[in-house]
Amino acid sequence: MALIAAGGLSGALLFTASGQRSSVLVVARDVQVGAAITDADLAPASMALDPAVKAVPVAKKGGIVGRRAAVALKAGSLLSPGQVTSTSLVKAGEQLVGVALKPSQLPGSRLAPGAKVLIVSTPDPAQAAAANGGKPGEAAVAPKTLPATVVAVGVAAPATGVVVIDVAVPASDGPTLAARVATGAVALIIAPQEG
Repeated sequence: MALIAAGGLSGALLFTASGQRSSVLVVARDVQVGAAITDADLAPASMALDPAVKAVPVAKKGGIVGRRAAVALKAGSLLSPGQVTSTSLVKAGEQLVGVALKPSQLPGSRLAPGAKVLIVSTPDPAQAAAANGGKPGEAAVAPKTLPATVVAVGVAAPATGVVVIDVAVPASDGPTLAARVATGAVALIIAPQEG
């Protein structure tokens, strides 16, 4: 009888301890890396959490809204303090350039903010021959490339599939890239990613 009573008491204590819930923030809808977090992106939830779990209390929502997602946030996931940042993907000394690309100018893999890419000049064959001294058969000059960081990916136009990708480049290269993009003679490739 004593063992049964002790078991019942310990079960009741365990139930009471596990019933202590915290009001925390969860992600209400997907947020891309680098995007500003809005009020609609977050929702309150009541959860029983292990003390080792780092979560953002509902009371701190005001300090989260307006900051940026440091990682891709998935709907339904618990928000932790390390997933938000005040830093923009466009750093000091950089410019934001929109690059409009057809499907044939892009890799098939989905691009996401924060991805490192290379913008490659794709001159027409006549220009390439002129740059090569007009001598066919000789090795072609390597195309010019410009490293960039993806900041935002637009939605493909229904009729053409053209998508605008905002990239951050050094300020000294911004005007040159904008001029290249205006000709349409560019392509985008994914650079080797860190890690």
